[in-house]
Amino acid sequence: MTFLHGQVFYIMIPGPRMGCMSSAWEFTFFSTHNFCNFKYKILYMLSSSCNVHVFSGAVTPQLDPLRHPDFFKVHELFTVRDLFTARVHLGHHEGSLDERMKPFIFGSRLGYLIFDLDITAYHLRQALNFTAHIAAKDGVILFIGRGAQNAHLIERTAQECKEFAHTRYWHGGLFTNAQMQYGAVTRLPDLCIFLNTLNTVLTQHAAVTECAKMCIPSVGIVDTNCNPNLVTYPVPGNDDTPCSIELYCKLFKEAILRGKKHRKMNEGEDSK
Repeated sequence: MTFLHGQVFYIMIPGPRMGCMSSAWEFTFFSTHNFCNFKYKILYMLSSSCNVHVFSGAVTPQLDPLRHPDFFKVHELFTVRDLFTARVHLGHHEGSLDERMKPFIFGSRLGYLIFDLDITAYHLRQALNFTAHIAAKDGVILFIGRGAQNAHLIERTAQECKEFAHTRYWHGGLFTNAQMQYGAVTRLPDLCIFLNTLNTVLTQHAAVTECAKMCIPSVGIVDTNCNPNLVTYPVPGNDDTPCSIELYCKLFKEAILRGKKHRKMNEGEDSK
C-alpha cells in the first residue's frame, strides 16, 4: 500500500509472519505529473507477530539529472517570439543555400530564406540542455567565433561565465596536434560552442573538422549556407546579425551558470 503525506511517500507491504529481519531496498518511482524519476531508499522491519512492513523513515527524493528531459529548465530561457525579435529567422540569399539545410527552412521572402523558428527552438533547447550538463560536470567549454564585429561580445561572454574563447585566426592542428602546438600535454575542451561555423562565406571553420576528428562535442549556429553534418548539436539560425549573436551568448551563458550552480550545490552537500 502506498500513500502520500505532505511531500513524502510511505510504503506498507505485507510480509511473512515468521522471523525478524531488516534490509534496504531501492526502487524507482515514475511520476507522470512532472516527468521526473524519484529514487527512494526504503528501510523496513519484518515482525514475527505482524505481517505488515512499517516504514521507519522518509528519504528525500533525488532527481537524476541525466534521466530528466529538462533538468536545468532551459525551456524557460526564451520563446519563439524572442528568436523572431532577435532576427534569428533571417537567412541568406536563395542562391547560397546549402542542400543539407533544407529541412530547417520555412520558406523565402524577397529572395531571402527564412528559418522555421519552431525547429530552431527545439534544437536550441537541446543544445542549451547539453551545455548545462557539461558545465555541471566541471567540463571545459570553449566559445569559438570569427569576425571582428562580434569578437568582443563572445570573449566577454566567456569571461563572465569563467570559460574560454577563441575569436582569432585558427592555426591548423590546435586540437589534432595539440602536444606539438603547445609543447606539452594539453587538456582539450569538453565542448566547443561555435557562434558561426564559417571562416568566410564559402569555407568552413577548421575547428569544426578538428572537433569531429577528436570526438569533441560541438554546438554550432548554422546559417543557410552552412554544413550542419559535422556539428554534434546544430542550431539553425542567423549567425551574422549582432542582435542574434547577443541572444545566443546570453542563453549559453545562462545555461552554463545554471550547470555550475548545480555543481556547487552538490559539492556543498558532499562536504557536510
